[in-house]
Amino acid sequence: MKNNNRYDIVIIGGGIIGTATAMAHCKKPGLSLAVLEAEECLAYHQSGHNSGVIHSGIYYKPGSLKARLSVEGREALYEFCKEHNIPHERCGKVIVAVDEEELKYLDTLLERGRDNGMSEIKKLDADGVRKYEPHVAGIAGIHVPDTGIVDYIKVVEKYAEIIRAAGSDIILNARVSAITRDENGITLSTRKGDFHASCIINCAGLNTDRVARMAGLKPQLQIIPFRGEYYTIKPERRGLVKNLIYPVPDPRFPFLGVHFTRLIDGRVEAGPNAVLALSRRAYRKTDFSFLEMANLAAYSGFWKMARKYWKTGLEEYLRSWSKPAFVKALQKLLPDLKEDDIIEGGSGIRAQALEPDGTLVDDFRIVEAEDMIHVLNAPSPAATASIRIGEYIAELAERNFKL
Repeated sequence: MKNNNRYDIVIIGGGIIGTATAMAHCKKPGLSLAVLEAEECLAYHQSGHNSGVIHSGIYYKPGSLKARLSVEGREALYEFCKEHNIPHERCGKVIVAVDEEELKYLDTLLERGRDNGMSEIKKLDADGVRKYEPHVAGIAGIHVPDTGIVDYIKVVEKYAEIIRAAGSDIILNARVSAITRDENGITLSTRKGDFHASCIINCAGLNTDRVARMAGLKPQLQIIPFRGEYYTIKPERRGLVKNLIYPVPDPRFPFLGVHFTRLIDGRVEAGPNAVLALSRRAYRKTDFSFLEMANLAAYSGFWKMARKYWKTGLEEYLRSWSKPAFVKALQKLLPDLKEDDIIEGGSGIRAQALEPDGTLVDDFRIVEAEDMIHVLNAPSPAATASIRIGEYIAELAERNFKL
């Protein structure tokens, strides 16, 4: 740590985007840099509570920032894991249509995947689906060989090792409580003291909108927390799933729906559902913050979103509180699955940016201001694309910060 806590760049947030961004900056000699993480360890929230999937990029609109960075980032991540001996596997997945209505969306996905450079994806008939996943019920599908699995906590740990080896600092338990600016630069107040920076990069994830407002920005969106809840298939029934099984996503909603994921440690997760979390730290159903819910209720965009998605939201809450309802949803893909085959697993909170008109922000949203960059929305596949996102932000910083 610098004696006077003064740096060229301070990155707020020690998740996978913050550490990937710091790692990209470490390639620039002579640059002093620190990462401030609010929690007691890195990857405490989204980065450490996801399903560990290396996404292919098949879902994303060709030409979008999300599509470009995810496809480039996927291959960069595979290379990084190989170089640093991080356990990973390019195992592939199947996307399954269970009725005629989903076939048209399946064709759209196939076209998107090919437009995004995935030449090896292929459409499957019902027999072809069962070749890859014998227990799946479906009338057609797509095999996506570029999808893989990894432990993202191990990825973040390696990013952090590289950051520290380059001489940069990572400070834990350093929640930013105030941001002020004067003629000497930007001061960030934390419980670990004040940190001074010429420039800041906001990668605060679930709190990115709050940090942006703290810094004087009007981000024109608000982070809405959604809790994803998983079940785990019992070890003796893991043979029902060979790799990854996904439904055809509903194009009206930004979440993928319940699916099956084999993890790198051999466990198999089923889920998640996606329910509105009653605080940004509501990992349990009973967790609640009155202040956060009051702020949410005062946001016009929330009520516009609620009017649009209330029916889907009720279905998600039903699955949250009813194991039979959750299993019924899973059985659309895997009819042989029984209620006794699964046990309650973990959960995660997704930071979903919501605009005042009720639009759920789908693409990455990275906003530049004077001596600042704010990563206001970095949804899935941000972990997959983290190396390329970090490099992209470093390019923005080099151009705008003139360091």
